[in-house]
Amino acid sequence: MKLAAGICFFHSNRSLREMKKSTCSLPLLLLSILCSFFLPYVVRSASPVKSVILLNCGASSDAFDADKRGWSNDSTAPFGPSNSQYSFPAEASNADLSLLASSVPYKTARIFTSAVSYNFTPLSKVRHFVRLHFFPAVYLDRNPSNAFFSVKAGPYTLLSNFSPAITASALNQAYIMREFFVTIPSGSLTLTFTPSQSTSDSFVFINGIEIVSSQELFLSGASTVPTNQIFPIRDSDALQTVVRLNVGGAYVPPTSDSGLFRTWYDDVPFVFAAGLGVSYPRDPNVSIQYSDAFPRYIAPVDVYGTARSMGPTASVNLNYNLTWSIAVDNGFRYLVRLHFCEIQSEVSQVNQRAFNVYMNNVTADPGFDVILYAKSKVQAPLYTGVAVYKDYMVLVPSQSSKQSDLLIDLHPDVDVRPYYADAILNGLEVFKINESSGNLAGPNPDLPPAFPPEKSPTSSSRRQGGGHKLVVAGAAGGVALALVVGACLCCLLCRHQQKKKEKMSGDDGTKWMLSSPYVQERNGKSIVSSAEKSDAFLSNASNAYCRHFTFSEIVAATNNFDEALLLGTGGFGKVYKGEIDSGTKVAIKRGSELSQQGAHEFQNEIEMLSKLRHRHMVSLIGYCEDSSEMILVYEYMAHGTLCEHLYGKKRSPLSWRQRLEICIGAAKGLHYLHTGAKRTLIHRDVKSTNILLDEKWVAKVSDFGLSRMGSEKDDSHVSTVVKGTFGYVDPEYYRLQQLSEKSDVYSFGVVLFEVLSARPALDRSRPTLQVSLAEWALRCLRKGVIEQIVDPFLRGKIATESLRKYAETAERCLADQGTDRPTMANVLWNLEFALSLQTSAEETDEKGMAAGFVDSLDDQIQEALPFAKVKRSDDDINCLTPDTMTSSTSFGGGSSTTMDSEKMHPSAVFSQIMNPNGR
Repeated sequence: MKLAAGICFFHSNRSLREMKKSTCSLPLLLLSILCSFFLPYVVRSASPVKSVILLNCGASSDAFDADKRGWSNDSTAPFGPSNSQYSFPAEASNADLSLLASSVPYKTARIFTSAVSYNFTPLSKVRHFVRLHFFPAVYLDRNPSNAFFSVKAGPYTLLSNFSPAITASALNQAYIMREFFVTIPSGSLTLTFTPSQSTSDSFVFINGIEIVSSQELFLSGASTVPTNQIFPIRDSDALQTVVRLNVGGAYVPPTSDSGLFRTWYDDVPFVFAAGLGVSYPRDPNVSIQYSDAFPRYIAPVDVYGTARSMGPTASVNLNYNLTWSIAVDNGFRYLVRLHFCEIQSEVSQVNQRAFNVYMNNVTADPGFDVILYAKSKVQAPLYTGVAVYKDYMVLVPSQSSKQSDLLIDLHPDVDVRPYYADAILNGLEVFKINESSGNLAGPNPDLPPAFPPEKSPTSSSRRQGGGHKLVVAGAAGGVALALVVGACLCCLLCRHQQKKKEKMSGDDGTKWMLSSPYVQERNGKSIVSSAEKSDAFLSNASNAYCRHFTFSEIVAATNNFDEALLLGTGGFGKVYKGEIDSGTKVAIKRGSELSQQGAHEFQNEIEMLSKLRHRHMVSLIGYCEDSSEMILVYEYMAHGTLCEHLYGKKRSPLSWRQRLEICIGAAKGLHYLHTGAKRTLIHRDVKSTNILLDEKWVAKVSDFGLSRMGSEKDDSHVSTVVKGTFGYVDPEYYRLQQLSEKSDVYSFGVVLFEVLSARPALDRSRPTLQVSLAEWALRCLRKGVIEQIVDPFLRGKIATESLRKYAETAERCLADQGTDRPTMANVLWNLEFALSLQTSAEETDEKGMAAGFVDSLDDQIQEALPFAKVKRSDDDINCLTPDTMTSSTSFGGGSSTTMDSEKMHPSAVFSQIMNPNGR
C-alpha cells in the first residue's frame, strides 16, 4: 500500500504522457495507470508523505514554471475541486503576459460560481505553507473586478471578501501571492473558496495552489514589545506572511530556499526614505555556520551571507536610523523576525557593534549585540559567520484607517560604548497572527483616487402643449430634417476620412499610425484594431491608471493649443500647460507628425509609466489617440526642468544643498527603475531636461519614450540600436550597441557635472577641449583643478569634503567601462553622504572652512566613542576606521522588487536622532 501511495504521489506531479515516454517497465506503468483510477481510495488509507504539492489550476496538463518547478494540473490530479458543476477551467485573456515572472501557474485559472473545495490528503501532521496565486485577468469573459470571495482552511479564515483586482491595482502589481502558515493536526487540509454575496455576478478564480510541509519554524516564543515577555506561538495559531526580505542582498528564488520554496525579496523598496546605509555582498571567504538552535532551514545561506549596515562613518550613523517601513493591517498581532550574522571579519568580539532595536518608535531591544547573542545560544570557536535570529511580538491596535506602517529601526547604542557606531541586519520577516476567532483576513486596500466621470450632455426639456396634429407634423418634420442632416454628415465624414487617410499616408503609402497594441496585423499589413475605434487597448496595468481623454477635452484644456500656454518643445512635440476637471493643472504633450519620435515612443511611454509609481517619477494621468493624435497628459511640474534653473531662461541661483537634494531625488527615481522589477528598466535618455521639479522642488524623472526593458538578471545587457542625446550617451553603449543600467549611470554622471558647473553637456561656443562637459570635467579632476568646473555662484559655498565626495561619485559614473561604474544605489548613498557632509559643515561654520569642518567631525566622533581610533586618508578623511579595519568595505546596492516608501524630505534623513523612547 505504501508503494502504491508513493507511486500515486509521483504521478500527481508528473503527466501520464511523460511517464509513457520514460523508461519505466510495463508493470510499473500499468500500476501507475491503475493508481490514476483508484487514487482517491488509496490515499485515504496510505500513510502520510512529506507534502510538496504544486497545483496549476485550470490547466489541462502538467507544466514547469520559470524556476523549473513542476506543477500538476488540477484536471487529472487527485486534488481536483469538488462540486465540478460549478467549476470551470479558463485561460487568461485580454492580459499582458509579459508582466508575469512566469506564465505557470498564472496563465490558467479555475473559475467557481459557487462554494467549491479542494481537499488535500494525506498530509503530514505538521505546519504547512499554503500559497495562493492570483492573476487578475479576464476569464471566460468575466471581469476580474467582479471577483470577490472568501477562502477558508479548516477553522481559519484566510481571506474574506478578497478582491485580487483591487489589491493588484492598489499595489501596482500584475499578480498577487498570499502565503499562510497553518498546522494540519488531522493530516487533511480542505481549502474552501466561496463567492461573496455582495454582487450577483461575483465569482472566484484561483491560478495556483502550493502546499509545502515545513519543519517547525517557531521553536521558541517571541519577545513582546515593549514588555519583553515571552509570547508563545501555539500549534493552533495560523500566520500570514506579510514580507520576507533578504536585507542587503538580491532576490532569492524559491528553488534556493532549503526545500521550503520561500521567496526572499530585495529589501530596498521597504527601506525608509533614503537611509539605505551600506549593503555587503556575499563574501566567499566567510562560511555561514548553523546550529541546533538555529538550523539551516530557518533561512538560506544567501540571506545570512549578505547584510545591510549603516556605514563606516560614525558622525553620519549617529544622526539617522536604519529603518524599514512595512504596511500592515490594523487590529492584529505581528511576529517580527530579525536575522543576524556578522559577516565582516573585523567584527568577531563582544561590544564591537551594539545597537538599539526599535519597533513603532518603542524600544524593543536595547544594546543588541549579535556576537553576544550568538555566544549565549551557540558554542563555536569563532562567532563571525554564525547565523542567529530573534523574534519580537508587536500589537498594531485597531484604528479608523485600514492599514498603518510598522517601523523597524536600528540605531547605534553609544551608552554601551561599542567599537563601531553601527548596526547590521541580514534578513527580515513579518508574520500576521490570527485573531481568537481564527480570522487572518484583512480589508481590501484603497484604490488610488478615481478620475471624475465624464459628464453626459443633458437632454433638452420637452415643450408642453400642442394638439395631436402639431405633434405628428412636428415629428414628421423632425424625421425629414434628421434625414437631411444625416446625409450631410455622411458626406462630411467621408471627405474627412479621405483627408485623414491622405494625411496619415506618406509618399510610399505607409501610414503614420500607432503600432501594436493599437493596430493589428493582417496579411502582413497594419490595420486599425477594433479597440482603437473605441478606446485604445492597453495592458491591464495601463488601463488601471491611465485615463483616456477625448480630443475635445484636450482642446478645451489647452484653449485650442494656445501658444501662450506653451511650456516647451521636445523631440516628441510641444508641451502645453492645461487645466482639467475644473482646476487640476496638467502638462499636455502633443506629438508632432514631423517628430523623429513616433508611435512606438508614444506607446512605450504609456506602457512604462502606467506600470510605475514613485515619488520621484512624473505621473502619467492619461492619453489621447483620437483623430490620429498622439497626446500624453502628465502631472504639472510648477518649476519646470532642472536645465532651466542651471543655465536656461528660468535660471535661479540654486544653493548647493538644493542641487544635492535634486540630484538625490533623481537618483531615487532611477534606482527605482533599475531595481523595481524582475527585469531592469533602462531610461536611456537621462539628462537635465528630463528631470522636472514640482512646486516643492522635488525632483522627478520624466520622458520614458526611449526606455527599454532590460535583460534578465543573469545577463549584463541588451543589444539595441543606439538612441539618446549627444553629450549624455554612454560611449560603451555607442561602441558596442549593448545597453545596460550602467548606461543610465553614465548619463547621470554627466548630469552631476552639469549641476556642479551650471553649463550644458555640449557647448560648441567653448574652446575645443571644453566642448564636451564630461571630457572637460574628467580632465580637470585628473589635473587636480576641480574648482575650474564649479559654478561661480557656488564658489566658496561648498564644504571641501562634500565637493570631494560629489566629484568622486560623478567621476566613477563616467568610467569608460560599465563594469567599473557604481550602481544607482551606490550613487544614491554617496550623494546622501555628500549632503550630510555639507549639512554638518554649515551647522559647524557657515563659511564651510575645511579645517574647522574636519576638526568638528573628529570631536563628534571622539565624544561618542572616546576610545575609537580614527585613521584619515585622502580617499575618506571622515571614515571611522580602526587600525585593524581593512579598506575593502563594499558600497553595493540592492537589485530587484518594486520601491515607493518615500515619506521623508531628503534633507531630514540625517536628523532622526534616536532617544531611549524611540525615534
